[in-house]
Amino acid sequence: MNKGEYTYSFGKRKTAVATVRIYDEKGDTIINEKTIKDYFNDSILEDTALESLNLFKLVGKTRLTIKVKGGGKKSQAEAIRLGISRCLLKIDPENRKTLRSKGFLTRDPRVKERKKPGLRGARRAPQWSKR
Repeated sequence: MNKGEYTYSFGKRKTAVATVRIYDEKGDTIINEKTIKDYFNDSILEDTALESLNLFKLVGKTRLTIKVKGGGKKSQAEAIRLGISRCLLKIDPENRKTLRSKGFLTRDPRVKERKKPGLRGARRAPQWSKR
């Protein structure tokens, strides 16, 4: 990659969508114009988001710019992890086996089930009464 060029990918989890750019230069991780520490305020979520970079010891060696929207913070962190994993796969296809074994390339398809008519929620029926 030339200077200023980047690898681009996206990740999804529930309703969270993250677009990730990995630059081949040293720099900070920026999420929605904030540093990762300011954005998450939680080391566990930071670790979750950067887990695939930690796997290849690339934290601090690359610059990331991330735009994320929707969902909660945990869902956003997992969407970021999937986006970073997909970028690493584009950079080097040899990473597939390692990322796949950790489960970082699998999109978690679980979403909230919709409410159905006549029910109180997705499945909860009103209480039955004999009279």
